[in-house]
Amino acid sequence: MQQIINFIIRNKNFLLFLSLFFISIVFTIQSHSYHKSKFINSANFLSGGVYNSLNNFSEYLNLKSQNKLLAEENNRLREQLFNINTTKDSTFTNTTSSGKLYKFYSANVIKNSYSLIDNILLINKGQRDSLKQDFGVITTKGIVGIVDKTSNQFATVISILNSTSKISAGLKKTNHYGSLEWDGENPQIVQLVDIAINANVKKGDTIITSGQSSIFPKGILIGTVEDFKHDIAENFYEINVKLFNDMTNLEHVYVIENIHKEEINNLINE
Repeated sequence: MQQIINFIIRNKNFLLFLSLFFISIVFTIQSHSYHKSKFINSANFLSGGVYNSLNNFSEYLNLKSQNKLLAEENNRLREQLFNINTTKDSTFTNTTSSGKLYKFYSANVIKNSYSLIDNILLINKGQRDSLKQDFGVITTKGIVGIVDKTSNQFATVISILNSTSKISAGLKKTNHYGSLEWDGENPQIVQLVDIAINANVKKGDTIITSGQSSIFPKGILIGTVEDFKHDIAENFYEINVKLFNDMTNLEHVYVIENIHKEEINNLINE
């Protein structure tokens, strides 16, 4: 306390000057409308800048929760879209109480291999999130793979860049479908085989899922025709497909559950 008193005594002239200067500024602002408006504008500018910086910092801290909300919203919209399109294009009678054919779950990729022959992914959702084997996995750009094994919190996904992967796919413009495979070479190119020779294949044609399995709905994007040739017997095309997805850079994915999958498989296996 004595130090504070000594400081005031030593700097009494300077402190008196500051006090009088401050009082004069206040009186000037109050008595002149021009100065008052300038002061208010300056104060608003400074306070606005401070609040804007604080808001940006707060938004940065909330990015994780905001991303989660956006992923959940995309999930709902994608689920509605596929269920509407499937119901409209199919004669299958849906008997579920919810009126849905497919459910979608959002997840994040926490490990991804793409330089091996048999590549897999690891995602941060598992049995506690209702994920099971043979659920399809996609992104907003296209197909990724199929769920293989699940634990309580995680699941492995057989990538389309896997020698064991075989997915029903075909030309978007026709009903010609074959099997999507990978030759283990280029992670941007997969192969579509067993497309009938009478199919009118052209470079740049869009390739989609066929819907002729219990895993993926019809119409999920895969890629475009890069080039093609006839097989040895010249009865089918062998098509190189350039993927829409960058399989070397995956982060957010969606897992698809076909609600009628078990019923369909039981019928097929009888």
